[in-house]
Amino acid sequence: MEPLLLADGYRRRGPITDLALELAQKSAGFRRSLPESLLPSLADLVRSMNCYYSNLIEGHDTHPIDIERALRNDYSNDARKRDLQLEAKAHITVQLWIDSGALRGGHAVTKESICEIHRRFCQLLPNDLLWVDDSATKQRLAVVPGQLRLRDVQVGRHVAISCGALPRFLTRFSQVYGRLGKTEHIIAVAAAHHRLLWMHPFLDANGRVARLMSHAQLLELLDTGALWSVARGLARNAQEYKILLANCDNLRRNDLDGRGTLSEEALGAFTEFFLKVCLDQVTFMEGLMQPHRLRNRILLWAAEEARLGELPVKAGAILEAVLYRGELPRGDAAAVLATGERQARRIVSDLLNKGVLISESPRAPLCLAFPATLASRWMPGLFPEKLD
Repeated sequence: MEPLLLADGYRRRGPITDLALELAQKSAGFRRSLPESLLPSLADLVRSMNCYYSNLIEGHDTHPIDIERALRNDYSNDARKRDLQLEAKAHITVQLWIDSGALRGGHAVTKESICEIHRRFCQLLPNDLLWVDDSATKQRLAVVPGQLRLRDVQVGRHVAISCGALPRFLTRFSQVYGRLGKTEHIIAVAAAHHRLLWMHPFLDANGRVARLMSHAQLLELLDTGALWSVARGLARNAQEYKILLANCDNLRRNDLDGRGTLSEEALGAFTEFFLKVCLDQVTFMEGLMQPHRLRNRILLWAAEEARLGELPVKAGAILEAVLYRGELPRGDAAAVLATGERQARRIVSDLLNKGVLISESPRAPLCLAFPATLASRWMPGLFPEKLD
């Protein structure tokens, strides 16, 4: 499995370190630029986006609108679509557990945490998604949540390590990736991502577990607030992602290719790609959340809804106030609208019913929500529009 880290003398070490430092600065700056009260709603939407793209890499296409329905226990009558909705809900449940801080303190890379991610994800899956077919024996094998595989496997051309070696390799994995300084750890997230997939610890769901582990590492290292997702960038560059991952399986080519068994050059290329994808996603989210552009998109939507008779004409004023203040006390709504209390309550109620405002209680301040149904209007490009 060596090298687990890029050596100090690796030829692209300087540019990769620069990328890691730029990513840390950019991610922190993006989070600081947003009002605290906006963060939970935005994180909810990004969680659905992360789930959508991570599952899409595996060939499972469940649009965030259907994911949002699943979170309300509104499932499709079609059995296959319902299974995929349940899979998406499982992914979001696990990420919410991670986002709550469950794996902080460097715990994301321990054997116990990796198995716990798998257990929490798989135990929520429908039975039909807990089986895999062994291409060699033609047997149908049950996936046991949280259990390391008990048989040897081959994934494409890659023959994974024996099942008996997994505990030893996972211990080495944890020892190396759990004791790094911040910059070195940011650089190593990509290496850990590949090496976990290279071990292939579970019969199935290894890709989802690896991306959730990477999410947990970035969440802690960069204090992302779960406001951007590397999964979107990996899915949008899926072919390059898979090719570079496969290249990392290759053996060292010569004496100039590191000192381990596997190719350092391939690991460096994947690391550079991974960090650039992360930077691209932070930049993308920064662009979507620029206050004046977001304001214009939201107010345009509100004006169109008013013309259609779906919202009162003055509803946009409430949305604008919430956007700029971060939250709006309910008692301030009448002053913002320059109208009476009764009409203000009606307008607020209409916006709450539309799902574009949320409030923890009937007396709590109003905050902006980002429903998946409006993402194509409010945050274009976040994920594909629904085609059917």
